[in-house]
Amino acid sequence: MANSSMRSGALLDLGSESSGSKSSASLQSAPQVLIRRLVWKIAIATLLLMAVGSATRVMNAGLACPDWPLCYGTLFPSQQMNLQVFLEWFHRLDAALIGVTTIGLVGLAWWHRQDLPSWTPWMATLSLGLIVFQGVLGGLTVTELLRFDIVTAHLGTALLFFTTLLIMGVLLLPFPYSGTGTVGQLPWISTAAAGLIYLQSLSGGLVGSRWALHQCLSVAQLCSVMNTHLLGVLPACIGTLLVIVFAWRTPALYHSLRQLSNLAAVLLVMQMLLGVATFRLHLQVELLTVLHQMVGASLLGTLVCFTVLAWRDRYKLQQVEG
Repeated sequence: MANSSMRSGALLDLGSESSGSKSSASLQSAPQVLIRRLVWKIAIATLLLMAVGSATRVMNAGLACPDWPLCYGTLFPSQQMNLQVFLEWFHRLDAALIGVTTIGLVGLAWWHRQDLPSWTPWMATLSLGLIVFQGVLGGLTVTELLRFDIVTAHLGTALLFFTTLLIMGVLLLPFPYSGTGTVGQLPWISTAAAGLIYLQSLSGGLVGSRWALHQCLSVAQLCSVMNTHLLGVLPACIGTLLVIVFAWRTPALYHSLRQLSNLAAVLLVMQMLLGVATFRLHLQVELLTVLHQMVGASLLGTLVCFTVLAWRDRYKLQQVEG
């Protein structure tokens, strides 16, 4: 009976969420609001950076600047400037700006650590470590002439940095209620789905960095790399579909979780259509290839946000029942 009353109370809290959200947000300290907004801005910038990086790869511009960290020995290669040089130069500039902003994030997190959750400065420091490692890998992609394993690791680290920022951003959001108690196994399912999407993204990066599709279709080489990516579509799609279906079938689910599951459904359909199009067109349409990677990164980000909210919901309910 007591357990049922607690769950009913949680549902009543959910019903008053719109008013509670404002009051919860007002209770957050100014440094927490500042850090949260900065984290989300860096996350969006990182997604755009990955789009530029994808465009740089498909336009064969990865070595348009033959040296590193400068480009033709200067900060701005005006004499050598063309589309390929611009893409590589702008990619480096964007990455440098994100790095500097992340340093600022770490400084602010440690300076205001008294007003922030205890994990915040440590997680900000982790994000800085990832972006520094990402910069090292970026330099190695040039000096090692686009070696496929380094290029793939470059993408994988970017995705880890992106997801780290999303986790921080979601955890810092106001959370006005104590959990609906209906998430069930959704946190576990979404965690697995996000992991599968991440691995599939790495597989796609490997296909791109080794030009496996072209090699397989033209000279029947690297078909195992291509086939591994194609086979990986099945578990990644099943995992995402399970999240979507369970979310749709779960009563009284927190509205943000339901919205994220709807977004995941749209992105999954888009990603499948783009995947089929890029395969049938042999990666000859650069825009489709870039969109394929960006929608994949967006799907990963959506599942990460869903997972963090679902675990937070479950944890808050356990606190109430405890």
